[in-house]
Amino acid sequence: MTVALMWEARAVPGRGSDLLAWAEERARELPRRPARREVFRAPQDRVLVITWWNAPLDADLPELPEPENTLVTRAVHRWRFESLGSV
Repeated sequence: MTVALMWEARAVPGRGSDLLAWAEERARELPRRPARREVFRAPQDRVLVITWWNAPLDADLPELPEPENTLVTRAVHRWRFESLGSV
């Protein structure tokens, strides 16, 4: 079973590169290695990190922490999805 964890944050104006670097570093430092990991940057300095895990939906999986308030404009959004197979 594959589980995808998604973490999304919006940077303080002018701090998009800093938040991106912070997220990339934290994703590399996860205590366990996901099956796959990707980091994205979107308009308006949004950063999205997706990690894929070979685990059940209710597994205790490591997630990225909250960044310091000087980097983000609001609380981080988090989602957890279970793969239902390919279409």
